[in-house]
Amino acid sequence: MKIYNTFTRKKEDFKTIDENKVKMYVCGPTVYDYMHIGNARPLVVFDTMRRYLRYLGYDVKYVVNFTDVDDKIINKAIKENITTKEVSDKFIKAYMEDSKDLNIDEENTIHPKATETMDDIINFVKELIDKDAAYVSDGDVYFDISKAKNYGHLSGKNIEDLREGASNRLDDKDKAKKRNPMDFTLWKATKKQGEISWDSPWGSGRPGWHIECSAMTKKYLGETIDIHAGGEDLQFPHHENEIAQSETRSGKKFANYWMHNGMIQVDGTKMSKSLGNFFTLHDIKKEYDLMVVRFWLLSAGYRLPINFTRQIIEQAQNSLNRLNNAKFRLDDLLKITSGNLTDDEKKSLKELDLFAKEFKRVMDDDLNTPDAITVLFDIAKFANTKVDSSSSKEFVEKTRNLYLKLEDVLGIENRKKSTDLVDEDDINKLIDERNEAKREKNYQKADEIRDKLSQMGIILKDTKEGTKWELK
Repeated sequence: MKIYNTFTRKKEDFKTIDENKVKMYVCGPTVYDYMHIGNARPLVVFDTMRRYLRYLGYDVKYVVNFTDVDDKIINKAIKENITTKEVSDKFIKAYMEDSKDLNIDEENTIHPKATETMDDIINFVKELIDKDAAYVSDGDVYFDISKAKNYGHLSGKNIEDLREGASNRLDDKDKAKKRNPMDFTLWKATKKQGEISWDSPWGSGRPGWHIECSAMTKKYLGETIDIHAGGEDLQFPHHENEIAQSETRSGKKFANYWMHNGMIQVDGTKMSKSLGNFFTLHDIKKEYDLMVVRFWLLSAGYRLPINFTRQIIEQAQNSLNRLNNAKFRLDDLLKITSGNLTDDEKKSLKELDLFAKEFKRVMDDDLNTPDAITVLFDIAKFANTKVDSSSSKEFVEKTRNLYLKLEDVLGIENRKKSTDLVDEDDINKLIDERNEAKREKNYQKADEIRDKLSQMGIILKDTKEGTKWELK
């Protein structure tokens, strides 16, 4: 398998530290609000990566953290007059509900919390201070950026530009506290009474964001891991700072492969609350099964930007319906067929072998899920054209088993039949409109209606008794 490594800017053969084990860390959410569709992409993409690695035979230890102490959480608690724990607990619960609806494998996911890793965080900071790679200033602790090797390599940033930019953003007080404008916070001293804090050798305070992930990675996966992943917006400063503090502390490579997913746009524009184009999963699932969102997210290469529109989600719904219908048809055939493979069916199974090989080929190419979905459609077409009530039960089973096996790698789950998803009255109304168009010899309109029904997963059959329809 080849993975595009952000650190080297090229695809590399994937080689693990331990022969059959993978240690993988994905940066999780700061739990102060409901997840938006941008949060969903790394969850889905890297859950699919985890699923594929297991399909290849690896034992994957998979960690997604919760940042449950942060300025945004504190501000939310103050605004709602509740504790920070009540805020984070509420949105962790919402996260888990959304994650379940996205079919994320939570059963095999480790979810450390920053507040439950405080001793490890404090010890991590202490080790950096002992190495003279961090310093205390007025109760705060800063990482000394001059002690980091190759800072800016992951994100491709120029260190002089970074220094100038950081200097311009600091006020005189902060400049006086830092040795270098680029030095970043490891520990924040308590600023006001009642603020959530922990005791440390440097006084009461709480950790900075970057140190949390480094400490949790070390605690659950060790000093060097196979894959570190997240959204491309985390490359700088978050992941850059993780590398700096982790490698300076251990003297070892932090992660062998860095994977970053592209951002989501809404109607071709960057998603932003200020623009009013900000969508949470909490709101989206009032209209759509989040399985449709998962399917849509996997329909584009994970490193590319992806566009969110209602029309695109409707198209994803229709495409998913077609796949689901093929699977449900196989389920129904399994109940009425019997017998073992015929000679002709044995020959047809060679096509199924080719589908499996093609699936592996495209997924081995940096998790090419769009082409993997194409393979599922090829199997669905095979099932719809070569498997019927006259087929042997064994042939139906083998076709269905391959389909389910590959579908499970992508995490696509069949939740209900399309007959539950489409409105029969709407279908019959469109058929009446098509028949009326044909009577008026408006064949262009008739063809457009047929195409629309086809996109909905509906096949029309013109018979002596009238127009009949069935699911693809």
